[in-house]
Amino acid sequence: MEQSTRFGVQAQLASIKKTIKNQGTLPFKDFISSGHLQQELLKHFPNYRERIYSPVTTLLAFLAQVLCADQSCQQAVACINSERIVHGLEPASFDTGAYCKARGRLPEEFLHALVKKSGEELENHSPGEWLWKGRHVKLVDGSTLSMPDTSENQAEYPQQKNQKPGLGFPLARIVAILSLATGAVIDLAVGPYQGKFSGEHSLLRTLLKCLNPGDVVLADAYYCSFFLIAILNRMGIDIVCRIHGARKRDFRRGKRLGTGDHIVIYERPKRPSWMNEETYLSFPETIEVRESKVTIERSGFRTYSLVVVSTLTDVGTASKADLAELYLRCWNAELDLRNIKITMQMEILSCKSPVMARKEIWAYLLAYNMIRKVIADAALKHRINPRSISFKGSIQILNAYRCAWIYNRALSGPDIYQQILDGIARLKIMNRPNRVEPRAEKRRPRQQPMLMVPRETARQRILQGAHR
Repeated sequence: MEQSTRFGVQAQLASIKKTIKNQGTLPFKDFISSGHLQQELLKHFPNYRERIYSPVTTLLAFLAQVLCADQSCQQAVACINSERIVHGLEPASFDTGAYCKARGRLPEEFLHALVKKSGEELENHSPGEWLWKGRHVKLVDGSTLSMPDTSENQAEYPQQKNQKPGLGFPLARIVAILSLATGAVIDLAVGPYQGKFSGEHSLLRTLLKCLNPGDVVLADAYYCSFFLIAILNRMGIDIVCRIHGARKRDFRRGKRLGTGDHIVIYERPKRPSWMNEETYLSFPETIEVRESKVTIERSGFRTYSLVVVSTLTDVGTASKADLAELYLRCWNAELDLRNIKITMQMEILSCKSPVMARKEIWAYLLAYNMIRKVIADAALKHRINPRSISFKGSIQILNAYRCAWIYNRALSGPDIYQQILDGIARLKIMNRPNRVEPRAEKRRPRQQPMLMVPRETARQRILQGAHR
């Protein structure tokens, strides 16, 4: 029995490797041939078998779908058939039904695990010069996503309460932990926009297990919380964030470290309603933090000051200038989320059920991490920092080289991947000091009336008017 089971696993593994070898959807060769993908396939697909829409083919088509400007299922099916034709195979049906069913069979846990492992692997293999003082810095930030107005989505991710039924859209809140070094997503939590345990702090607490002792968490003022700082202290993790606007600061008190730099004691606040008494008493009555007043000077702009809170209390390890420089890099979290939501068009999801909407999120994030992996490869090859490379330009090059990549794999031609890395390394973000752009559109949109009733009601009114 044991021998037959081992033989079955080996046969499935051989089938997986054969399927991977014939894939050329995207130049993510390190990922699709990695042991992580094979392990997850064996774990979630114990009865893996070769077919047109195998889990590997479906996964890579899903990634291609979210990267294409069209982002339709028809586009994904066309990509699959183009590869089959190049490899001398009969094209599958151009009907999208089989692909959509195969995409629905992909377990959500499978996609989530691939996102986590791809982000963690990229972060763990970052060279020392990409780190901050030899330490891994994790960015934390939150945002929202909209999705189609279906009854299923509304039930799990209801719209804002101030909107009338049928006029708003389901809204989900997300909180992400990202790598400062590479920009990769380490993990992400999804929840309703409002309601009990739907705040950013609640979602973040579900992600803390992906942090490691010795990490540094970099966040904005919203995360300057006594309980969060205490939890991170207990885990051996430091935090750097801006002081919360409701907290008073007085540099005449505490242990003075220098001008505008001191160590103070934060006292435990009253027990919040969401926390039970036992958990509340497990927190220390006081914690020691460092407050540093830093001045930001930019040519052409007004000079302003802000207070940075951190648990890095050793001046010899991190000076006030070091903390100021690190906090200013917190803006990368906004840029990374903008790349995911705007550049990759994830701001408005297209799936009509909560499960598929979450799968769509994981597909976007996996594609995002794969692009970050290609950018990191280009940065390593040319000895530059990955943060200096344009993310949008990298997507453009990958999409432009996609056909060449497919034909290259089919004909065993020159290594296109190295040419892709060379091209991406040239896409450096230019230094544009004092750049000012109005946040406004010059081209006028087409004038359309606002839909002030549910769409079905509007359709009935149109039909009633046509029959009069």
